[in-house]
Amino acid sequence: MLEIELNGEPHQVPAGLSLDALVRELGIANQAVALAVNRQVVPRQQWNERLLAQRDKVDIVRAIGGG
Repeated sequence: MLEIELNGEPHQVPAGLSLDALVRELGIANQAVALAVNRQVVPRQQWNERLLAQRDKVDIVRAIGGG
């Protein structure tokens, strides 16, 4: 297991987990979200390739519509 920081809170994930798998595990795969790892935005098309590492800082930002 790896310890990452998810939106500022400690979170345990299995070793070798991709960002794509993380959003599926969190139940937000079909939502309008953006991900940043260590303050670098990761394009959605790279989520499957980007594996999480020990102490990565992941921020999930949800798009909110309004007017």
